[in-house]
Amino acid sequence: MNLASLQFSHIASIVMSLLVGGGIIIMRLRASNRPVSVRKIIIPPFAMSTGFLMFVVPDTRITWIWALGAFGAGALLFAYPLIRTSKLERIEGEIVLKRSKTFIVILLVLFIVRLLLHDVMESYISIPQTAGLFFILAFGMIVVWRLAMLRVFLQLQRQPE
Repeated sequence: MNLASLQFSHIASIVMSLLVGGGIIIMRLRASNRPVSVRKIIIPPFAMSTGFLMFVVPDTRITWIWALGAFGAGALLFAYPLIRTSKLERIEGEIVLKRSKTFIVILLVLFIVRLLLHDVMESYISIPQTAGLFFILAFGMIVVWRLAMLRVFLQLQRQPE
């Protein structure tokens, strides 16, 4: 790859990250204070799992140890703040996700950390491999966060109104 191509890939990667991050923040703002269901909790990780198809392309492949490390970082480090700021409550017979004032701040901080780490990682591995690593990290974060939400949802559902 020539220098111009690498610079374009880098800029395109940052722009896509900004667009996806902004979309997630907007989606989370719109979803809060609305009734949730088991389906609404579990569909995002299933829908996101289609992203593993990127690993069909050889340029995106990484070692298993790196993949496990990325999943672990997402599951253990990045999911925790999301779990702590996601509050499910029963209101008028329906279970809703209450918006936390710190939730968007945490999403922004996680996003900035991701962008900073992205640049560091790109100095060791290719841009497509970096994308694959961060996809796995995000998947680990989403799966653990959604499983925690599902557990709380089912507990609230069992409680009498």
